[in-house]
Amino acid sequence: MRQIVECIPNFSEGRRQPVVDAIVAAVREAGATLLDVQADAEQNRSVVRFAGTPTVVERAALAAAAVAVERIDMREHVGAHPRVGAVDVMPFVPIAGIDLDACIEIAQRVGSRLAREHGLPVYLYGEASRDGRELGPLREGQYEGLHERIGSDPERAPDFGPRRLGPAGAALVGARHPKVVVLADLAQADAERAEQLARCLDAASGGLAHLEARAIGVAGEGLGLALTLTRIDLCPLHRVARLLEAEADALGVTVSGLRPVGPVPQRLLEDAAGWHLKLRGWRAEQVIESRVAAEEGGEAALRAPRAFVESVAAASATPGGGTVAALAGALGAALAGMVAQLTAGRPKYAEVDASMQAVAGEAEALRDRLLELMDADADAFETVMQAYRLPRERGEEAEARREAIQAALRGATAVPLEVMRGACQVLGLAEQVAADGNASAVSDAGVAGLMAQASARAAALNVEINVMGLRDLEEGDRLRAECAALLQRADQLAGAIDRLVRARINRNP
Repeated sequence: MRQIVECIPNFSEGRRQPVVDAIVAAVREAGATLLDVQADAEQNRSVVRFAGTPTVVERAALAAAAVAVERIDMREHVGAHPRVGAVDVMPFVPIAGIDLDACIEIAQRVGSRLAREHGLPVYLYGEASRDGRELGPLREGQYEGLHERIGSDPERAPDFGPRRLGPAGAALVGARHPKVVVLADLAQADAERAEQLARCLDAASGGLAHLEARAIGVAGEGLGLALTLTRIDLCPLHRVARLLEAEADALGVTVSGLRPVGPVPQRLLEDAAGWHLKLRGWRAEQVIESRVAAEEGGEAALRAPRAFVESVAAASATPGGGTVAALAGALGAALAGMVAQLTAGRPKYAEVDASMQAVAGEAEALRDRLLELMDADADAFETVMQAYRLPRERGEEAEARREAIQAALRGATAVPLEVMRGACQVLGLAEQVAADGNASAVSDAGVAGLMAQASARAAALNVEINVMGLRDLEEGDRLRAECAALLQRADQLAGAIDRLVRARINRNP
């Protein structure tokens, strides 16, 4: 099953829309799925919800934080909500295919990087902290109070970063279980009975464990309850709904409907549907969409490469050698990133933890870029073919055809050159993981190097064949020289990787 993590950072800015937009843009550009944005001018605070794979969410969280640190000055910040920093709160939540322990590791990595890269004092809270610290005590005194005490009070010493506050303040980073808010609309209820109903449900007054309930006024719709399920695995929605109906009936109150607030995990609704419909032997895997998602990374993931290979084998010019060259580089980047992730966070490799985290991020960016170049190569080839199909008549049409061909050949040369540059960068990462990565995955580092070298060599052939058609001989010589230099660099790195890998294999038979 695909791993999905949600991040719900709170930023201390809710009035300057360009700043909020810049934070949101950073999340999108990092590849995360934006779920929701709520900016509150009175609180002067924005909550940005996004989700994706663990690596993508880490990258998006760091990118959004970088914008906030740069553009939010806590010395000038005023708002109703308690706050200690520009990146005020940043929790990571397991949604699918991943557990809380993995999110704790993510929180600790992100916290460490926020301290190292931005000089922020970082406090871990909730499940991510050693003692389960809550947000309330950490926010005591807010930015101003923390500014006075951080350097002298041992209790205010951060988990990461300096014991001093800069303009961006501190960051509170944590991990927690999914939390769902459901609104219950009430009919035939007055304020007293709504409050009494809330007390019947709320865990603090003897109701259901892991349920927070309070009476609220619903704009234009009368009274209602806000129900917060803090552990949907231990306190599912159908159990809440059943107790709510029973207690409401006893008080002479009618529950006219339930409304989940914002995006919710799929299993919340699947569990409720199975229970209410009295489905015997019900399993979430029976949902077609869930079954397909569960196979991602399994049989379905293996079928996709088969389809691509068959498309290469078909009697058509694309996808061709240039596309395959870019794919080889992307696979090399994927393997280098895998080895880095198998190394980061392991106590045995603590000395290289920071560098392996950096490699993992760079590898993912290179992988995405090389995958984009697969399409770019096919598009460039099609542009060349279209140019050659232009009319051959003399005069202006013939000259236009010659210019179009030259422009298309330049584009068809630029793409494989970019592939070669990317392949060399992948080789550099593969050399790092071959030298310092997890010893049990050193052979994967070697394969990463071989794939990247193959990518560079294959792309070089595409450069050479397209340069032959250029009429500008000086331009052709310059492109050939760059191609030769990249190829030499690729072969040197590949040789170094091979030696490192074989030496480590021999040391660890």
